[in-house]
Amino acid sequence: MSWTLTEEHLEDLARGAAVLGTGGGGDPYVGRLLARQAIREHGPVTVLDPGELAGDALVIPTAQMGAPTVVHEKLPSGEEPALALRTLERHLGRRAEATMPIECGGINSTIPLAVAARLGLPLVDADGMGRAFPELQMETFGVYGVSGSPMAIGGERGETTVIDTGTDNRRMEWLARGITIRLGGVAHIAEYPMSGADVQRTAVPRTLSLALTVGRAIREAREAGADPVAALATALGDTRYSHLRVLFRGKVSDVERRTEAGFARGRAEAVSFDGEHKLEILFQNENLVAMVDGEVRCLVPDLVCVLEAETAEPITTETLRYGQRVTVVGISTPSLMRTPEALATFGPAAFGLPHRFVPVEVAG
Repeated sequence: MSWTLTEEHLEDLARGAAVLGTGGGGDPYVGRLLARQAIREHGPVTVLDPGELAGDALVIPTAQMGAPTVVHEKLPSGEEPALALRTLERHLGRRAEATMPIECGGINSTIPLAVAARLGLPLVDADGMGRAFPELQMETFGVYGVSGSPMAIGGERGETTVIDTGTDNRRMEWLARGITIRLGGVAHIAEYPMSGADVQRTAVPRTLSLALTVGRAIREAREAGADPVAALATALGDTRYSHLRVLFRGKVSDVERRTEAGFARGRAEAVSFDGEHKLEILFQNENLVAMVDGEVRCLVPDLVCVLEAETAEPITTETLRYGQRVTVVGISTPSLMRTPEALATFGPAAFGLPHRFVPVEVAG
């Protein structure tokens, strides 16, 4: 059933999306500000359940692309993703009837919200990753047969580009990444234009509602003086992300981070509070693997989430720093993200990791 998203939802939504974004998806605070500005100027947004879409409706997802580290110095105006969507509409010769996120992550759960408010479009309660991934071909849309092309890119100075690589989503990512780098390391995109029927067949459903539920559960637990991590586990219990496992508690002891080839890549280490155990996380925009004392405890596509130890506020990869006290949790992904086809696209091997995927509920 459709519902109305207002400014009052934004803080909880951004927090929950940052949890599901596994450290990536862009800065949730910046995304919340962009969405707030758009809603204040243009009014609230209607959120549609995927089942409410007409089968032949045109849905165009929108997002930010690039290294999240860049956004701290290169803030978007909010116009760029709407520009990308309108550019793709002109190329297709047809108006979109809705937009939606490509991923559930910090800024990329709120960029489409801002687009929806600015352009008067409904927003579909679903996305194409069920978390955040660093590359455009890593979408459930593509896994199950939707082409990312044609896609449009919008820059901060009004630049636009249309890329069409047919069914080759990997080459689309390669070309778009190069353009994004030349636009300063961050750009805004409209891609994977699809029918309502394709959304219903290929998307991870109701992830915006889930992000809102997750963010609210953490906030309400803090306000009540309860354990926010336990509240998070309870909130996820009856969803497609049903299993939460605490992997580690300790203090960040080292962070190595570099911005290269349009990504934020690196590793983080933490030491347990008793000094007996060591955590290592590898990331490429998003957290990919968590190892405790050299043993894999959670691995992509399952979610590795770094939370502030006392508040369970999610910490993104670009804001990890020495001395932070953290709780690291692993969260199971929905079943459509664990099929052989999905693992071939965004499982460990897709990132060059030498590990076989083992679900977080049975790993380690």
